[in-house]
Amino acid sequence: MTAVGFQEHLPIEADDSLMAVELPVPVAQGHDILVAVQAISVNPVDVGVRGGHGTLKQPKVIGWDAVGVVQTVGEQVTLFQPGDRVYYAGDFKRPGSNSQYQLVDERLVGLAPAKLNNAQAAAMPLTTLTAWEALFEKMQLTMNPTDNQGQTILIINGAGGVGSIAIQLAKLAGLTVIATASRPETSAWVKQQGADIVLNHREDLVSAWRAQKQGKYVDMILGLSNLDAHWDEIADLIKPDGRIVSITENRQPIDLQRLTKKRASFAWEWMFSKAYYQTDNMSSQHQILTQAAQLFDQGVLKSTLTKTLSPMTVANLKLAHQLVESHHMIGKVVITK
Repeated sequence: MTAVGFQEHLPIEADDSLMAVELPVPVAQGHDILVAVQAISVNPVDVGVRGGHGTLKQPKVIGWDAVGVVQTVGEQVTLFQPGDRVYYAGDFKRPGSNSQYQLVDERLVGLAPAKLNNAQAAAMPLTTLTAWEALFEKMQLTMNPTDNQGQTILIINGAGGVGSIAIQLAKLAGLTVIATASRPETSAWVKQQGADIVLNHREDLVSAWRAQKQGKYVDMILGLSNLDAHWDEIADLIKPDGRIVSITENRQPIDLQRLTKKRASFAWEWMFSKAYYQTDNMSSQHQILTQAAQLFDQGVLKSTLTKTLSPMTVANLKLAHQLVESHHMIGKVVITK
């Protein structure tokens, strides 16, 4: 089979930053299913892993979003059978979806939304899992709007992949959503996703929120960009007993003492944790993707796809990486077969 990978960490403009490699088709065993990949998406994690320095002993195939058709299944598989159309984000430690065929653990996979085409569906697994786990696991929200009535959430960087679906999910859960964006087109996009209030994260968020005259604090904050730059604002804005979740790592120490008197909680969200540590609740990702697929098919949730490239070539993958690296991407970019 053909895959696209890299053997040396290079700038995306370099000739060999990504390259075609020939690999044997893997064999499904245990809980694995073998998927013929039909569409993939590129996320910031792809750019982060490809970046860096040094040379690898073997080419590395990345990619953490896919839609495809099940070809064969391992002897322990109970959730899927050959012919099923599936979607998933996969496992950080294993070869990725930038390949003709991919092995993935069934517990990380859902049946793809029937009413979304391959591109629309491939845009959604990683971001949906990340936003869902942040809101409903780490922030302990429920899906019942009555439970969350009157509560506010600030989503920092609402126009990216995770922010776009997080806005939709938070609105579905009944929250008042304050999303940040810094350009007219990103502000329009987050409003389209359902944001009630838009703030500019290039300005002081504390004064911008308080100028809204809707309270001094917010109940929850979801940090999706530059935790270092926004930490002081987050600590100021979070309500006593509030919950903060971040998906981006800090590059310098963050002062958790800022939260002491407010008795606020802070948590990380990393969508890959369950597969990375083979946790007992790995199958929750199957359940999340299954429930999300129903919401997409009902039209309650919308795909955040904004750009489609075809076919799956080295050139198109490089272009997708460049788009994500630009930090101006709105929504998601997908490459289809």
